[in-house]
Amino acid sequence: MTTEIKRLIRTRVEKGATFKRDGFGKKRQLSDSWRKPRGQHNKQREQKKAKGALPKPGFGSPVAVRGMHPSGFFEVLVSSLKELEGINPKTHSVRIGATVGDRKRMVLQETALSAGIKVLNVRTPGKQETKPKKVDVERFSADQKKKEEKASSQTRIPKDPVKKDTKKAKETPKAEEVKKAPVKTTKKPAKPKAEKAEKIPEKPETAVPAKAVKKAVKPKTDESGEAKPKSAPKPKPKKKTESEVKKNE
Repeated sequence: MTTEIKRLIRTRVEKGATFKRDGFGKKRQLSDSWRKPRGQHNKQREQKKAKGALPKPGFGSPVAVRGMHPSGFFEVLVSSLKELEGINPKTHSVRIGATVGDRKRMVLQETALSAGIKVLNVRTPGKQETKPKKVDVERFSADQKKKEEKASSQTRIPKDPVKKDTKKAKETPKAEEVKKAPVKTTKKPAKPKAEKAEKIPEKPETAVPAKAVKKAVKPKTDESGEAKPKSAPKPKPKKKTESEVKKNE
């Protein structure tokens, strides 16, 4: 790479502008990738101040360096051995496609390197490229401090454990004494049951039961004072048999 190309690449980086679509910060679902504003009253299309610049002539990179990789080569996407033919190793470099398998990738990579062509995404066999994860240092440090505080609080020894124990020991017997203290009662002594039995009057032995009184009721008498004889029970009429009924007929 010549010094002139290096200078042009440096100016391209310094001069380059990033164009963001209108309203990318207002809605979460909108990305900052460029979209041309086409609204009738769009402020960015009308080029109002502080609404973002539009792509215009003058923002572009130098023609000699336009579309060039920062390494100073023009990229060529390759996915087969036929596509490697006719590539100039002085001005072009190769990038192997992501859909190519490991076995075929290794063949392409070896043939390109043996021909002196630069491979931009060189991969070792059996290993895949992994992008380094971005770590939020402030958040990590804050979480670590919290964990340390929790650990220290759990292992912390109380300053005066003896005083706390003595207070509990003094308080507990008093509470027990209050509970066990006898309660004074002003109730009169209960009289024996025998006295109650004596006070109950005994029932007379010659008492006649109520049923017996009913039986001893005097019989009914006439005006003359004589007792009426009991009427004899009426005889029940006999039922006539079928033979007797036939005879009478």
